[in-house]
Amino acid sequence: MRDERKISGMLGLAKRAGKISSGATQVKQDLKRGSVYLVIIATDASDNTQKEYTSNCQFYKTPLVIWGDKEILGKAIGKPMRTVLAVLDQGFADRLKELITGEIAMD
Repeated sequence: MRDERKISGMLGLAKRAGKISSGATQVKQDLKRGSVYLVIIATDASDNTQKEYTSNCQFYKTPLVIWGDKEILGKAIGKPMRTVLAVLDQGFADRLKELITGEIAMD
């Protein structure tokens, strides 16, 4: 199991730095602007939500990971439950991908 506390801590740090957006409408707007480096979807998001964001991320060529449930995502950024988060910084996105998937970003 991946270290949930490290991932949650990194999400909290990114939020405090102003590099996280959350909520369906805001994340979609940020994707369209091209300012998203990583999308994180909750594991308990509906199938339709997962399909929608998978499709959007493919279209906008943005990496996507599925991690944590809605409660964990919300708690990590100091908010109520969240289904989707967008990471708006390349450094935070790379580190989070590494922590979640175990793969080191090679860009």
